[in-house]
Amino acid sequence: MSENPELDELQASYKKAVEAWITSIRKEEELASVGHDVAALDKWEQAAFDEDAMRNTAKDAKAKYEDALRAKFFGF
Repeated sequence: MSENPELDELQASYKKAVEAWITSIRKEEELASVGHDVAALDKWEQAAFDEDAMRNTAKDAKAKYEDALRAKFFGF
């Protein structure tokens, strides 16, 4: 058992968010390589929006984890 369960949870949340972000990047990349029609373009654009949202989620999780580390090690 860890001495820092809160940090463990924040780290796990960050890793999970990064994995979701990576998945969304791969989906966008996959859709960039398909047909040249409006339906394909719409799916590709939506994938770009989804990737951006996953990136923001990962950045937020990172910030929370970093804040908790600063509080533990530096007291602020």
